[in-house]
Amino acid sequence: MSKIGYASLTVGVKGLDYRSCTLKTLNENNIRSIIKHNLNILNQVIDYNIENNILMFRISSDLIPFASHEAFPIDYKEEARTSLALIGKKIKDNNIRVSMHPGQYTVLNSYREEVVKRAVLDLEYHCSILDMMELNSSHKIVLHIGGVYGDKNEAIKKFCINYGNLSNNVKKRIIIENDDKSFNIKDVLGISNILEIPVVYDNLHNSINCFDDTKDDLYWIKQVQKTWKDTDGVPKVHYSIQNPNKQIGSHSETIYVKEFLKYYNLIKETNVDIMLEVKDKNISAIKCINLVFNNKIGVLEREWEKYKYAVLEYNQVTYHKIRDLLKDKNSYPSLDFYEKIENVFNEKIDIGTSVNAILHVFGYLKDQATLKEREEILKLVEKYQTNSIKVSRIKNKIFDLVFKYNVEYLKKSYFFYYNN
Repeated sequence: MSKIGYASLTVGVKGLDYRSCTLKTLNENNIRSIIKHNLNILNQVIDYNIENNILMFRISSDLIPFASHEAFPIDYKEEARTSLALIGKKIKDNNIRVSMHPGQYTVLNSYREEVVKRAVLDLEYHCSILDMMELNSSHKIVLHIGGVYGDKNEAIKKFCINYGNLSNNVKKRIIIENDDKSFNIKDVLGISNILEIPVVYDNLHNSINCFDDTKDDLYWIKQVQKTWKDTDGVPKVHYSIQNPNKQIGSHSETIYVKEFLKYYNLIKETNVDIMLEVKDKNISAIKCINLVFNNKIGVLEREWEKYKYAVLEYNQVTYHKIRDLLKDKNSYPSLDFYEKIENVFNEKIDIGTSVNAILHVFGYLKDQATLKEREEILKLVEKYQTNSIKVSRIKNKIFDLVFKYNVEYLKKSYFFYYNN
């Protein structure tokens, strides 16, 4: 069975934010505190993924900020090794597959030696994180080829030379991806043929930087599969949708279910793992997992507990339609359920409807909240109604009270994510 996952950050869940720093604040005490905090967050994120049956996840490159920089003040391996080994055991015990993806400044085929040197150090850092988790070579590092520099063939040669100088430990983890500007899927497959590196296929990049528009996703995925060995694990692909309101290559706010099912049904025979690249990250991952792997109404009922007040804020009619949809306990209307939710979040929100939902949610807190807290919320609502403040002021305050008074029912609500 394929795995479906998401990249780097977990949204809509309180307290799972990583910390960072600047070079100016990169000192021993600060970075020790950041490493401890970020490893604790990663551990909680893995727990969240296990709870939600998300068995694929990309770990943020910023787990240890500036770890490959020459100014890094401590031995990060000594600092992180024990915690990462424990996290790695949890990953292995729960059959989770993780990966990492260095950013745009990790350019292995640059003509500037200092850029290549930094890229090598950065790849070694990413590899060391996976190594310290004691994970095998199916847990990968995704890498783009880099720049063209006026001559694609020479740029490819440069990549091949510099790749050859990497340690074997790094090489066994690297997979290369087609990009949306320079190196199309045919280019990357050609490099793979030379170096025997597995290829990860990105559907959105291929639609933008296309080699042959007569070939569909299934064709290219089958070509990519041939580049993976048994020790590399199940081939993985990236799936995303173009955001219609942003520049070409920007990912959509969510994965739309009809488009995803069309894609999944086309390629499901290939048994690849699918990494979603999307703004709402884990929210879309859970949605797609429920679409293709689950069939019990209880799954949707648990999802509705998260979505219901967010939907209520946008449209009360849709709120009641979804409630009615879930009354048949022998059904599993996942497509209809998620389509209604997707459609409602594309609507323009009405302040009156929004205030109604805010007061409804705050009703769960009014008995615990102090008089001062109740008065503060009502004053914020009044300001919101006159467009004096943004709704986020109210929602963030209520969300803090949810955790202050330990209202479990609301802790996972997407009401605090949407329209905020």
